Order: sequence, then structure tokens, then C-alpha cells
Amino acid sequence: MYDLIVVGGGAAGIFAAISAQAAAPEARVLLLEKSAVLLAKVRVSGGGRCNVTHNCFEPRPLTTHYPRGSKELLGPFHRFQPQDTIRWFEARGVKLKVEADGRIFPTTDCSQTIIDCLLQEAKKLGVEIRLRHRIGVLERTENCFALDDLRCKKLLLATGSGADGHQWAEKLGHTIQKPVPSLFTFNVPDSPLKELSGIAVESAELSLGGLTMRGPLLITHFGFSGPAALKLSAWGARVLHEHGYKMELSINWLPDLSVEEIVDSLAALKKRAPQKQLSSENPFGLPKNLWKTLAPLDRLNDISLAQLRNLAQKLHADRYQVDGKTTHKEEFVTCGGVSLKEVDFKTMESKKCPGLYFAGEILDIDGVTGGFNFQNAWTTGFIAGTAAVLTISK
Repeated sequence: MYDLIVVGGGAAGIFAAISAQAAAPEARVLLLEKSAVLLAKVRVSGGGRCNVTHNCFEPRPLTTHYPRGSKELLGPFHRFQPQDTIRWFEARGVKLKVEADGRIFPTTDCSQTIIDCLLQEAKKLGVEIRLRHRIGVLERTENCFALDDLRCKKLLLATGSGADGHQWAEKLGHTIQKPVPSLFTFNVPDSPLKELSGIAVESAELSLGGLTMRGPLLITHFGFSGPAALKLSAWGARVLHEHGYKMELSINWLPDLSVEEIVDSLAALKKRAPQKQLSSENPFGLPKNLWKTLAPLDRLNDISLAQLRNLAQKLHADRYQVDGKTTHKEEFVTCGGVSLKEVDFKTMESKKCPGLYFAGEILDIDGVTGGFNFQNAWTTGFIAGTAAVLTISK
């Protein structure tokens, strides 16, 4: 009889098993992983560098980066947040660095550094790990959980967005919010900007389906990417799914200016340099080739005030038809999973099935970038793993 079985060898599962074994060294903790590899998402995240967490150290602002789970994570983030993550890894010899956009990586720029640290800690503490272990039958008995021929007092599911974990949770009494993709880029097959692939705008405002997000935007050969697009895809994940990823996207290229301020600037430019071509003047500091594509080639003296106003409207609300999405398979993120109303976030224990715990992406929680998703894994894994072994008799 095991005291705790953790199902899932990703970031949340490994961290939960480590936290449990650290909190109760005498406990028998077993981690089961169906594949031959542990921490597969950690390996590929951040382009192979692993975006460990984010330098947002206040719990309430931190929660604003979660389209789903923001309310529920407030309490947990008071117990284990990015500063705790940094301390945990650095106490085990892993040095971390903060990049300009707030993302935190190991100074080695190699995800293997994080993987080695986690696996060495699990080994040091004596966590038992079984790879290539597929579960046939999982059920709750009167006194324990049965996973085929294995028995445990407590069970912790950290199976990510996989169907198996959702099916087991549902069988044990839980409601599953339908998983749909989150964190993806927008395909715009008819975009007139595709030839500008690689051009980035430092700050643009994107609107779709009543949602608006602002941030850096990257023009790609298939449409739009970058932080603004990814954030919008996360917050709009369900509405985009409902519309089959076919919706109108509006881009405000100059979010710090009103339409009238844009018109006034263009009119002043016309008065100051009537013989110049508008496309060569670029009064707003947009990337040169983007401005040439958006602005007419005519001399300013030949452009009417009405045409300048139309250009201002376009710069303020440039419309594109989204038709599909693009995701990097290895870094696939979903929203959906176990309904948050059915989980006690003080312990991550099920309200439906005593002794059952959850951690990570199996829950209906997702963040706007990889670092926030990993922080959810570290936080919920720490709380669930620790709580699951607290009642074990010595």
C-alpha cells in the first residue's frame, strides 16, 4: 500500500511528488508516467531553454495573467509564488536570470538544467518512479484507491490536458470543462502584410469578439503572432473555438493616439511638406516597410483631408479576417479540465472524492505564457503534494 500515488510525470506531477516526499520522508510515494520520458514539456518549453516562471512577485497582479483560474489561484500564490520558485531552484544550485520581458530562465539557457535538478531531487528524497506504466482500471474503493494491482491511500492526478486524466476525474465524480486550444497565433490567409514577415511592432492593440489586448505584435508569413496575439488567443480561447477560428480581427497600430490626433498629425505634415510622398515620411515611427504598405504613395498635396481621415481610421482599426490558428505542437496549451468549483484550493483536494488531489493543467487553469503555466504547476504541485501526506500516520 502506497501512501500517495502521483499520476503524471510532467512539471506538476514531479514537483508534487518531491513536495510530498520532502514533507513526509517516511511516506511511500510512487510516481507513474505512461511514456518513457519525464518532463517532456519542460524540455521543449521556451525554445528548449525552459521559461521557469515570471518576475511578478505580488499574488494579486500575478493572477491577472490567468484567463482561467485567476480567482482561485490568489490564495495558493500567497503560499508559493515565483519568488518561492526562484528560491527553490537556486537553493539546489540552479541560477536563474530575468529577461527584459519578465520571463525567467536558467542562466545556462538549457531546459536540461531544470530537468536534472528536479530528477536529482526526486532521487535524493527517494521518490519511486515507474515509466511506461499504463493504467487500465482506476477506481475508489472503501479504504483506498486501486490502480490495477496497485493500492494507495491518496491519489494525485497531474496528467495535464490528456484525456485519460479527465476520464478518471469524471469517473470519480468531477465535471470536466471541455478542453480547447489556448495560446496560439492567428492565421490570416488573405493578409496583405504577409510579405512583411518578421516585422514587429512594439505596441499594438488587438481586438476580437469584444476582447482587447495590447502588446508587441509580430507579422508572420501566415498572419500574426507575438505576445499581443498570444494573450488575445488565451483570453478568447472559448469564443474563438465556438466560431471555428473564423472571426474578424481589428488592429490599432497607434494605440496611444486617438483618430483625431492621428488626423491632426497627418494634416500638419501635409501643410509642412506638401510635395513629399506620405509613404516616405512615416510620421508615427512605425516600421518603415509596414508604413509604406499602410500609407498611400501619393504626394501629400494630392491627398484630401477625407483621405487622411480614412487613413487615420485604418491605423486605428485595421481589419483582418482570421481563418484558423497555428500552434507549436510541443508547447500546446489548453484551457479546460476539472471544474475549479469542485476543488479546495487550500489543499488542492477534491470536494467530490476525499483523498483525491489535482495539480497542474488537468485543472481548468491556463496562463498567458509558458512561465505562468509552469508557475501554476509548481504552486499547485507543492500544495497538493504537501497536503496529501499531512495526515499520514507516523
